[in-house]
Amino acid sequence: MISNALMVQGTTSDAGKSTLVAALCRILARRGLRVAPFKPQNMALNSAVTVDGGEIGRAQAVQAWACGLPAHIDFNPVLLKPTTDRRAQVIIHGKAALDLDARAYHDYKPRAMAAVLESWQRLTERYDYVLVEGAGSPAEINLRARDIANMGFAETVDCPVILVADIDRGGVFAHLVGTLELLSESERARVLGFVINRFRGDIALLQPGLDWLCARTGKPVLGVLPYLHGLTLEAEDAIAKNELGGKSEKRLKVIALAYPRTSNHNDLDPLRLHPQVDFSWIGPGQALPAADLIVLPGSKAVRADLAWLREQGWDTAIARHLRYGGKLIGLCGGYQMLGENVADPLALEGRAGSSRGLGHLPLNTSLASEKQLRNLSGTLNLPGAPALRGYEIHQGVSQITGAHEPAMRFDDGRWDGLFSADGQILGTYCHGLFDHPEALAALLVWAGATGIEPVDIAARRAADLERLADAVETALDWDSLDSAGRAHWPL
Repeated sequence: MISNALMVQGTTSDAGKSTLVAALCRILARRGLRVAPFKPQNMALNSAVTVDGGEIGRAQAVQAWACGLPAHIDFNPVLLKPTTDRRAQVIIHGKAALDLDARAYHDYKPRAMAAVLESWQRLTERYDYVLVEGAGSPAEINLRARDIANMGFAETVDCPVILVADIDRGGVFAHLVGTLELLSESERARVLGFVINRFRGDIALLQPGLDWLCARTGKPVLGVLPYLHGLTLEAEDAIAKNELGGKSEKRLKVIALAYPRTSNHNDLDPLRLHPQVDFSWIGPGQALPAADLIVLPGSKAVRADLAWLREQGWDTAIARHLRYGGKLIGLCGGYQMLGENVADPLALEGRAGSSRGLGHLPLNTSLASEKQLRNLSGTLNLPGAPALRGYEIHQGVSQITGAHEPAMRFDDGRWDGLFSADGQILGTYCHGLFDHPEALAALLVWAGATGIEPVDIAARRAADLERLADAVETALDWDSLDSAGRAHWPL
């Protein structure tokens, strides 16, 4: 097996693959090594714009940041963005290639694998180490044929694998043994050992289980990683609903609507993590509580999510919120929903047709075949012209039809988005709107807060990445990893 690459596969989704790869990337990068992340195939509605003008999964952008690299299309050559339960947009090397249902994509996989191997070759030629993340579980029997995301890829390039499982959700030994049993003989042989994630408690009480696991499988436990409370690294795809402790006096109530195809929910993390913001996601069946600010996030199926929003009765609640003087922000798909009309003549996100918008902004949107992808920097059109940074990922082309105030000006001279005539509503295509400390503070003041303390979410994430890397470096048995993989880890 190749000695300059390692693949992390998981027994389940959210077992800890993304965070473990990010930690390993950081550990090697801070020792001066050229290291890169790689995920052959990702399915996620959270994405990022790359330095070369493409689109990849957000987790790989975070891992690239851990390596000290800008995001690049080769780090995630195949990205699937679901539009329905059975259909997804297929992005190859950063560009939307086609929309396929699950059966058609299964037939398309050999072509997708060619793109994967093309990126793999470039990365292995350019970097000292490549750290690979699998997707879901390698034991999905129905997906074994033509697999490009887990063991199918590892077998093709002869890459060693470690298997990670989450003990916090229970059944960790069954997950590990069961997964191993469902692999083929050659696949089992390339598994170097196990990592147990999110353990809390006395490890001495776990030791009998670890001993049994080693005896039962013949594979070593390479590490038991601690549960790290309050980690602020971005989630792969699931909406993070936990609230961190230690909040000071809350000065603003903010809610965000979680519709079925919410995309780039990480846009809201700075609000969720701010110590003076009382933030919550509102899901199906929940009434909208009184709030100072409502946020409509992005969507991968705008017309379908708009119809679903109306089914919840939220359109009426939003109108009532505005009558009582509340503030409202629409981001990307949420921005489109706030307009007069959303048209999809090419059936890019479902059936062709058009839908009546919520009617709160003078805006008409039509979805176009070419996706807009660009990184952004500029200033927000609020007092003090606070700086902002972000990115655009959208297929909608929006025409402003009435009086408005532009929301922001970018360094390339373009204006984006708008404030409503009464100043209560902000709409924009800019993802990352809340990431910059100056923009975040100004937006909270605009929404009605006073006495807001500056919060640098990027600095907090950087500190948490170092904390994660330290914990993983301490917990992993590097000698066992060297021995099992017959490779030298430079630690």
